Amino acid sequence: MTRDFDLLQTVEQGGCSAKLPAQLLDTIIKKIPVLSQDQLLIGTDTHDDAAVWKVDQHTAIISTTDFFPPLCSDPYEFGQIAAANALSDVFAMGGKAVMALNLVMFPSSRIDIGVLEEILKGGAEKVAEAQASLAGGHTIDDYPPKYGLAVTGIVHPDKIITNSCAKAGEKLILAKPIGTGTIIAGQRIDEISQTDYQAALDGMKLLNKNGAEVMRKHHVRCATDITGFGLLGHVYEMAAGSGVSVRIDSTAVPLLAGAYSLVDMGCIPGASFRNLRYTDHHVRFANDIDYNLKMLLVDAQTSGGLLISCPTDTASLVVADLRGCGYTDAAIVGSVETQVDDKASVIVE
Repeated sequence: MTRDFDLLQTVEQGGCSAKLPAQLLDTIIKKIPVLSQDQLLIGTDTHDDAAVWKVDQHTAIISTTDFFPPLCSDPYEFGQIAAANALSDVFAMGGKAVMALNLVMFPSSRIDIGVLEEILKGGAEKVAEAQASLAGGHTIDDYPPKYGLAVTGIVHPDKIITNSCAKAGEKLILAKPIGTGTIIAGQRIDEISQTDYQAALDGMKLLNKNGAEVMRKHHVRCATDITGFGLLGHVYEMAAGSGVSVRIDSTAVPLLAGAYSLVDMGCIPGASFRNLRYTDHHVRFANDIDYNLKMLLVDAQTSGGLLISCPTDTASLVVADLRGCGYTDAAIVGSVETQVDDKASVIVE
């Protein structure tokens, strides 16, 4: 059966762990000329989750894309996770997904084409769950296989949620537990229980659609989703874009079952060290920080949870609503403070 084909045999690293290092991307992007237009409400300036183009006073288009190599063995599950991850950028900005296009790189002469069929079925299921239309795509012959989506969403121009408007005095909420990169690494070396591994896969399949609805209900204005640069990488980008400092309580951050034990035994993916270097000059760790937690805070996530900044008086309500619609580990993990030393920074305790 094609679903018995082990996609992990084709890659050394998959999911969002396969991203280029953030520092390298920053260097390149700064050299690329960009045409500034009034209709482009959000571009590359603040490393936000997607681009936003204003159509008229009532409608703006959210445009994003994401794809990566396999991060699990089963083709159908890979398709589900890759699609959920790509759709997440629209939800992180408070939008509604309306259309998606498949992005497919597949070696038709080396792997049974039935494997691709299962990947596409998994992706189509998540697009349908997001109540968006799958409207075609593009394929090339390439090894190892890669899959993702180009996604279009819509949002009211006055209700865009960005990663660059956190305010001092707000609380930070994380909707999903972290540790997916470490769990995947643990699966490769056969050191994670199948129960914990499947729980991680199921978490990555969970759309952030309901989270977007919770944010709209509570009029949230600042959020991002946690992906390849790890929790601290994305927290830093939020702090830098907002001109604030952020304090993270490492002991309050929810972890996937089994992730801490893997790090404790030395199972730390290479992407974690790349993310640690990216945040090195912007993060201050407490002297007594638990090393295992430190490395999990920079663990590259795939289809991770929403990180939400909201007023203190609504934070507990947001957490309760998130837990009530499927994000059972949602928790307050930090706070936003006035900028420290004229630099955006992250303090981890």
